[in-house]
Order: sequence, then structure tokens, then C-alpha cells
Amino acid sequence: MDQEQIQERLGLDDLHRIWASYGHEMLLHDPGGNGECLVRRGELLAPADSLDPVLDRYRRWIDRVHHDEDLLLARIRLRDAERDHCVDLAREGTGVSVNNVHVGSPVMFGTPVMFGTGKEAEFTRPVAEPPWVEWEPRIFVGVLDTGCDPHPWFAGRSGFEAVPEELDADDDSGQDRQAGHGTFVSGVVLQHAPGAIVRPRRVLSSLGFTDDYTVAAGLRALRRAAQRRGEPVDVVVLSSGCRTIDDRCPDVLTAALEAMSPAVVVAAAGNHGSTRPFWPAAAPEVLAVAATGPDGKVAPFSNTGDWVDAAAPGVDVRSSFVRLTSGGGRRYGYARWSGTSFAAPRVAAVVATALQADRDPARARELVEHFYPYATALPEPVAAE
Repeated sequence: MDQEQIQERLGLDDLHRIWASYGHEMLLHDPGGNGECLVRRGELLAPADSLDPVLDRYRRWIDRVHHDEDLLLARIRLRDAERDHCVDLAREGTGVSVNNVHVGSPVMFGTPVMFGTGKEAEFTRPVAEPPWVEWEPRIFVGVLDTGCDPHPWFAGRSGFEAVPEELDADDDSGQDRQAGHGTFVSGVVLQHAPGAIVRPRRVLSSLGFTDDYTVAAGLRALRRAAQRRGEPVDVVVLSSGCRTIDDRCPDVLTAALEAMSPAVVVAAAGNHGSTRPFWPAAAPEVLAVAATGPDGKVAPFSNTGDWVDAAAPGVDVRSSFVRLTSGGGRRYGYARWSGTSFAAPRVAAVVATALQADRDPARARELVEHFYPYATALPEPVAAE
């Protein structure tokens, strides 16, 4: 990737300002510090089985409560005067947590080269369409992202149901930063596991963010939809994630991930160039995937750490894309993008292929470690002088 193709890398403070300008209430905690993270301003989450004592404790600060009976979770909205104190209030009690904001991985590093990063749009060359094959047994891959448009790669394939992308959520007559991302990620899965059936769910905003509550609800919806169809969820791809105040996995995500078993969950390790845990990728039951460059080494923007499990190509990846045209139309083509978001579906495809062969999740993980080992992708340490 040459420097002209790299857009400015955005920190959480930059993203906070951008999203706040569109009216999204977020709170940047400990900016620049060890506990830096984004949370939903004025929101707390509480599991249903501990809600009564939480309401008793926080009643004088609560504006309203939304109950999610299926998720067994309550979303608590604080009064105006207390919204900036949601982190402190969560720390003071038990059975309650903040609603962490998740960052869509590539939003930190570059934009699709289909649109370029300079003054002129630059289209990438066409990508060979994945073959139309049907696997038996069928393997289902859930992609929790911005959706998946009926791109020609997908339309008409057995079992595919489109979840159209929202391309211009801010209504500024231009393509949003993350729009088309889910179609791109789904295309990476299909390129390397052409017989897999992709089941997209929209949990990630086209502006590039989501939160604990929405991801947990998306996992539940994916599982419930599979149950209604009488089919399994074999693999799940998650391309967004968050940092947390205490570098622990949010309780709501832990519960949601446990409920997905025996599905193999694969997640992007994030693009902060840091070793700090990025959730849900850092959860022990999740396969966390770093991005490698053309030299096979971990890309400078990729997160690393002992919580990362695999490293796959994530620089100048080419895949299916959807473009907003004048008048609100759509044009299908291809794009080139970089980020751990595009390494994760490559690994998910290996898992899907392995499961199609013998349906053994443990064997699938072994194959990932064989084909995309993380340890050998780390750059050699620089010797001290």
C-alpha cells in the first residue's frame, strides 16, 4: 500500500468529534490514557435478573428504562444532569455496566480505493467472481456488519437473502465512510469459501460504529433466525470491536458469545497498532485475526498481542463493493481496502471449509493455526545496540 492510498488514521477523539457532529451522544473516557474508550453517553446496561436492585440503587438518576425481553437485558437512560457520569455510576455498583461503543475496524485506516483518497476516484480492476457451487453439508456463515447488498456475486445464489446497505445515513448526498463494508467482507468470505451460505445481519452503522447492546442483539437475532429455519450457525464474522475501561470483555458480550456455541466466532483484531485488548476479538473463545501485508508480516496498523490467534492478508484486499450514485442509485463493482476487517473473513473461510469437510470446530482451529500462524507473522525484534 503506498502512502497516497492511506487516509489519515483517526483516533477515538477524532471519531468522537465526527460522530458527535451527527448528533450521536458518546462519551470519550480517559482521553489519551490507559483506560481510553468510547461509551454511549448516559446509558447503562443491566441483566434482567439483577434489574430490581439496580433500579433501587439508581432510581433518582434514571430517566427511563427499556426492557429487552428476548435479550434479558435492560437499557437504562440517565437523566440529563447525570449523563456525563455514566462511567462513575457504573463503577459504583454491581450488576450494571456502560454500553461500550464499537469501532468498525477499517474506519481507522483508509477508505476504499474504488473511490480513491485523493481528488479523483480510482476504480480497482475487476475481481474474478467466485464459482457458483453448493456444498453438502451446507455451511452457514453469519456476517455481522453493515449488511450485504444484492451484488451480482450474491444475487441468485442458493440460500442468500440480501440485507441492503445504508449508504448515506447522514443524508449529505455522499457515501458514508463505512458504507459497503459488509458487502466487501461477505465477498472475501465467498472468494475463499465459495460454497458457504452467507447470512448477513446489520449491526454496524455506515458511519462506522455500533455498541455492546447492538452486537449482542445481532448475535441473538442471527441465532434465532437460524433456529426458525432449522439450520445451524457454523461460523460468525465480527469486524468491529471496542476497548474498555478496565480492559475486560463487557459482560453482555461474554454472555452473547457463550450462547453462540458451538459456532466458531472469528473477529478482527482492530487497527490501532496496539497490544491493548480489543473486544470481542480478545475473548478466549473467539479467533482474533491480525492483518498481514505483502511481505507476510503483521501490518503496522494491526493490533497485536498474546490474545491474537491468527494473522491473514489484510492490505490491499480486493472484493465486491456497492457504490452510491447520483440520484440515490447503486452501482456494483469492486474495491480495494485495508484493515483487520478483511483478514478476519479470510480466516472465517478457512474455518468454513474445514467444517464442511468434517464439522469439527477443534480441527478447524488447527487448520487456521497451520495456514495463518500469528507467531511467524510477527516482525523480527530489533536488536539493541
